[in-house]
Amino acid sequence: MADKLEQPARARLITPEGRERALPVTLRYASGDPLAVQITFPSEASLDGAEVTWIFARRLLEEGLRAPAGSGDVQIWPCGRARAVLEFHASRGVALVQFDRAVLRRFLARTYAVVEAGREGEGLGLDRGLARLLGGAGCDGSPSEKY
Repeated sequence: MADKLEQPARARLITPEGRERALPVTLRYASGDPLAVQITFPSEASLDGAEVTWIFARRLLEEGLRAPAGSGDVQIWPCGRARAVLEFHASRGVALVQFDRAVLRRFLARTYAVVEAGREGEGLGLDRGLARLLGGAGCDGSPSEKY
């Protein structure tokens, strides 16, 4: 089973004038960061001519495919039966990007094949690592090991 996946996709950037511009993007997921997904936009889509990657919660993507979700820099909502809109807020402005929902659903399903929902923390030793870092007790109440 792959621990990373990458899926090219087509998106439509909605311009301030309301026009759509086709845009190739790359959807990414890695088991090393199991709670997050990434969308990378090509340099021609950014104001400064640099490739841009947005990283946000996988759960936000899942929720946004069903109903409006998000209240921060990334917001997602269904748009009709076949599309979803992702809205990205940055210091220099806002970008609206439409995707076919089927593409995002397929990508999301592939991420769950890499790391199942609810199992994102397994193998990472987060509780134990945090206890060590903070010098506190382990999850079972016993003193944590020190480095």
